[in-house]
Amino acid sequence: MLELKYGNSKVDIDLSKAKSVKVLNENPMDEITDLKSEFIKGVTTNMINSKPLREVISKGDKVTIVISDLTRFWQRQDLICEQLVDYLVEEIGIDYDDIAIVVAIGTHRMQTEDELCQLASKKVYDKVKVVNHDCDADDLVYVGKTQIGTEVYVNPLVVGRKVIMITGTVHHIMAGFGGGRKSVIPGVAGRETIKQNHIRCLSKTEKKTDPRVASRLLENNPVNEDMNQAAELVDVAFGINIVVNTKSKHSKLFCGNFHDAWLASCKYVDDCYGVKIEKEADIVIASCGGYPKDINLYQSTKSIFNAARAVKKGGTVIFLAECREGGGAPDFFSWIDPLKRGVLDEELRANFTIGGYIFYALCEAIAKSDMLMLSEIDPNFVKDLNIDSYKNIDKLLEKVDFEGKDVCILPYGGSVVPLLQK
Repeated sequence: MLELKYGNSKVDIDLSKAKSVKVLNENPMDEITDLKSEFIKGVTTNMINSKPLREVISKGDKVTIVISDLTRFWQRQDLICEQLVDYLVEEIGIDYDDIAIVVAIGTHRMQTEDELCQLASKKVYDKVKVVNHDCDADDLVYVGKTQIGTEVYVNPLVVGRKVIMITGTVHHIMAGFGGGRKSVIPGVAGRETIKQNHIRCLSKTEKKTDPRVASRLLENNPVNEDMNQAAELVDVAFGINIVVNTKSKHSKLFCGNFHDAWLASCKYVDDCYGVKIEKEADIVIASCGGYPKDINLYQSTKSIFNAARAVKKGGTVIFLAECREGGGAPDFFSWIDPLKRGVLDEELRANFTIGGYIFYALCEAIAKSDMLMLSEIDPNFVKDLNIDSYKNIDKLLEKVDFEGKDVCILPYGGSVVPLLQK
């Protein structure tokens, strides 16, 4: 009997008739037990292609620290932010008034003051200016153009100051890996800059995603390469890259040169969360890992993308996502309308948004298999996506024949990336 997380509860599935069952969990990961000690080593002795932080930042410098918003609070950057500000003030002699913290909102909603306090930690919030980035602000600064033509406008607080970026590294469907240069685009960039970069997800010649754009892909990925070039236009003095395990505990810190330290974190993420499979399965069962990872369909899509990597074409995916808040942000599920009208590709190219592209990629992933979903979401809400949704696991399982089938299980579908060995 298989037990998987669903919302705040668990679901049991009998797999006794299956031919084979393979459970994909992350590979063994370290867990940091002394965060302060690990941080100090990261900025004094264990830097990657960088001088120690005290030789990069000097007393009297104006310093900007860039952190992520609430959607990425799983990385617990607040704990790192506390260590960093303490070190800047106590060890280097930077004045609190010379430090600013910018939350890399991208195109997400503004964070409330309570949320800003949570993201930076109360200790830091009470002493340092903490502000939201605004992608539509009038005072964005033009810093140049990438080789493929993206005009890069960024927050003024990352220009003419010493910039330290704290980011969390994960696999990412568009950019190959999250973290690092994504704190520039989309993090602190203007809306039009973000659009010019992200629209490169789409093929120039066909109505589909550019095949060079996918999770794990960095080389020749036009989104990633454009982000890298944009990040070079911002003089980032130092990078701190966080990797967490599935329990959201800090596993490793990769500190130093902004690009090189991030690349090292990508390799670690791939080694830990990339799990090899010898063949695609007849049936894939994917759980998001319970609440809040399955709070809505938008937040749950990573599990579908990863399940699609493990299932045979024409196979079956059983997807467990409670979705107590429905589809998620309007910018995501509102794209159901152009899908119904058969003009999703055309309208996305004309009015590109990140949520729109995630919806577009979701449609592509679903098309590979039959999708059966256990959810509180209204079944009529997702039928045009070709998802058959059920509120009762027994009713769902009546549609599935496990007899003689190869079954693959993703208990944490949003984290573990199946790697088919060719």
